[in-house]
Amino acid sequence: MKKIKVAYLPLYIKLYDDKNPNMKNPMVAYMKKLIAMIEEQGFEVVCADEVCRIKEEFDRAVDKFNDDPEIVAVITQHLAYSPSLESIDALARLKMPILVFDTTPDYEFLAYADKEDRIDANHGIHGVQDMCCMLKRRDIPYYLCVGHALHSNVVAELCGLCRAAYTARSFKNGRVGMIGGEFEGMGDFRITEERYEKEIGTKTIHLNADIMKKYLDQVSEEEIQSEIESDSKRFNVKITNPDDYKAAILTGLAIRKWIDDEKLDGITMNFRHTDVDGLPKVPFLECCKTMERGKGYAGEGDNLTAGLVAALIKTYPSTSFTEMFCADWEKDIIFLSHMGEINPALTAWTPTIDDKKFTYNSSGNTVTMNACYRKGKAVYVNLAPRKEGFALILSNVELTDDGKPDNIYKREVQGWMKPSMPVADFLKAFSLAGGTHHSALVYDVDINELAAFGKMMGFEVVII
Repeated sequence: MKKIKVAYLPLYIKLYDDKNPNMKNPMVAYMKKLIAMIEEQGFEVVCADEVCRIKEEFDRAVDKFNDDPEIVAVITQHLAYSPSLESIDALARLKMPILVFDTTPDYEFLAYADKEDRIDANHGIHGVQDMCCMLKRRDIPYYLCVGHALHSNVVAELCGLCRAAYTARSFKNGRVGMIGGEFEGMGDFRITEERYEKEIGTKTIHLNADIMKKYLDQVSEEEIQSEIESDSKRFNVKITNPDDYKAAILTGLAIRKWIDDEKLDGITMNFRHTDVDGLPKVPFLECCKTMERGKGYAGEGDNLTAGLVAALIKTYPSTSFTEMFCADWEKDIIFLSHMGEINPALTAWTPTIDDKKFTYNSSGNTVTMNACYRKGKAVYVNLAPRKEGFALILSNVELTDDGKPDNIYKREVQGWMKPSMPVADFLKAFSLAGGTHHSALVYDVDINELAAFGKMMGFEVVII
């Protein structure tokens, strides 16, 4: 995964430089240690060219950050007090979220309260207060991380906000391909493409039969055989109809070429009308592989959730499209499933590629991937359109080991989810919040990061 790029803005006061130009040296040395800690977490940090004290210096720093389209957030650190009127106009021009890193070098201060140099090094916290007050007065969003770098989780929290900013940037610049158009009558996640692009930023690109033919013609026999060989090494292949399997592989490779050429971040597929778009087979298998390759996916022409999954999976590879199917009231768990789409990187056992009887369109029988979500902690993520705006609905959940191998439940995709409250209460809260029936499942993520992502997108955030 490419490193997430963030900017670092040190704030200081010219008054101290005028008194003693060397006074800031130990503060700068500490700042460099903090930057190194962030870089150790896998980030690329772009620092301002100077310690900023006056308006002109802040303007130069902000211009530098705004000119770099890969910077997703700006981290501020007060090396000492800094008068807010020197920085506020420049901060108001930033194109990315402001992450306020409120920290100081010394963990213990009481014993050194009579030493001037320790006061000088540790009094940036009231500069933070000055700046945040002005940000609030200007209605400029900001995010706070407060604590000592070595004696709290503040650095981890800061890195989480950086990931949230990257996820938001990805969503705002997303490109989702649509295959088979919209599923007739399915309205919960449906919004116009114009609203999607205007309010979120994601563009929708449509496939049609002419485009599909072009890419089908580009797939060679060698590519098909290579993919079949790869499947045999990675998955448990139990195909009895090799012609259907080969046609499904051809279909998937053509879609893959389309995704690459169009620089798509994800796709959605309405299985009812894939034949209208010229697909030889419904590409359930390729939809799984799409997520495995770090691209988004959602079923039934749901470009909204496909874009959400695409943004999440860029930052959190352990992500999959999913939906709740059935409640087991006695065991107090929820059955997750779909017709044949799952991220194979998240399965409890080696997925099986199997024949699938298919009668919903003229393309006939196809193949699917049979698998079960692995045990572990996750966050269930749902994006629900409102009359105005959107709500990001989040809930900590646990995937259990109730699933069984060899497709004993006769269902292509299975997962067994235990919410953090009784199933009845969870389902009630979810639908009262207006959640849609298509969602994302993200393993091993802090729910607060995803909440920050929602706020950066301007969504209402609902935590169940």
